[in-house]
Amino acid sequence: YYEVFVYSFCDSDGDGIGDLKGLTSKLDYLQDLGITGLWLMPIHPSQSYHKYDVENYYDIDPAFGSLETFDKLVEECHKRGIKLIIDLVLNHISSQNPLFSKAAAEVARGNLNGNARYFEIHENDYFSRDTQVLPLGSKYSCEANFSTVMPEWNLNSKQTREEFTKIAKFWLDRGVDGFRLDACKFYTNKTTNGTEFLTWFMKTCRGINPEVYVVGETWSDDSDIAELYKSGIDSEFAFKFATTTGSISQSLMTQKGMALVAKVKNYDKKMADANPKEINAMFLSNHDQVRLSNTFESKGLDWQKFAASVYMLFPGNSFTYYGEEIGMTSPATTGDENFRTPMVFDSDNMPEISVEKLGSTFDPPKNGGVEQQLKNKDSLLNFYRRIIKVKLQNPEISRGRITEVCDFDDDSVGAFFTEYDKN
Repeated sequence: YYEVFVYSFCDSDGDGIGDLKGLTSKLDYLQDLGITGLWLMPIHPSQSYHKYDVENYYDIDPAFGSLETFDKLVEECHKRGIKLIIDLVLNHISSQNPLFSKAAAEVARGNLNGNARYFEIHENDYFSRDTQVLPLGSKYSCEANFSTVMPEWNLNSKQTREEFTKIAKFWLDRGVDGFRLDACKFYTNKTTNGTEFLTWFMKTCRGINPEVYVVGETWSDDSDIAELYKSGIDSEFAFKFATTTGSISQSLMTQKGMALVAKVKNYDKKMADANPKEINAMFLSNHDQVRLSNTFESKGLDWQKFAASVYMLFPGNSFTYYGEEIGMTSPATTGDENFRTPMVFDSDNMPEISVEKLGSTFDPPKNGGVEQQLKNKDSLLNFYRRIIKVKLQNPEISRGRITEVCDFDDDSVGAFFTEYDKN
């Protein structure tokens, strides 16, 4: 899978914002890279650049295109054997969404039996002191852990679940192959059992499309991730192995290969115990994190290739953040916008996409953009192309289970056997 922030990927009309037409124009590149799955960060109408505050779940943000351009993207993806999943934000909503605007107006009149049922709206003393809320007059508030402009859905509500069923069906009927679910950790709150909700959602989606694929974001410890795997969700991102401080990066730095393999084996067993059909979701970095090349670029190209091979060759689905395959770096180590800089297809013709707060002040990858690296057989990009090809040709890599950690009397060597299809 390949994660794309549409805003920063490819601008087809010169307005300084990436769009769906631009992404569609680069599908041949992704196909040649070996990508068989594409994950789009939020594409729904929203006032923010990140679009995790959804104003309309049934449309495309006009900066990115229209439902027609989205349908064309789906069609072209499927022509190339690429599955498409989209970010679906079910924990919170935009305060500008009409459902919430109506709820807020009704609550102001003392009516809690209308749209208020969709949301975590309660009397003020319902919330603990450390819970962030959006005040609705002097007596009521809505839970809003991420931002006071992102009030939270009531996941227990019959009305909410009916709405989510309509949303899931709308996109699955348009040909979407699945969803990446944002902020699954926060599904559980004072009255909501997140596992029960996710079990309901998975059954609902599979009732619409039995082949649906769903991967969740639960940035938490193993026990929380395993608990949500009980819902039957296909995948959860393995956060402990990613980021510049995660197990993969640290194991490479300290040359503790055997310990890393043992950790992955133990982790995968815990998750498979919770859901025997789970598919581990390994990655190096994503839109919320400093890019791994910030850590490994100074150590040389071989280190970047090694990091790629390590996460790619563990069992499960690997997720590559756009630009990772060419060694893009973050211009700063804080601020989301610094982790979402424009994709560089040609370092001699830098993109003019302006990410909020950043503008275009970022450096091209040290070894050039896509055009430059395609011409160099030893480039990071061509290494990614080769390692992905190996993974695609050998399903025992992506769908096997680690059965044994090999001991070479050398702690730096991490090796393992997998079992696939009883072999």
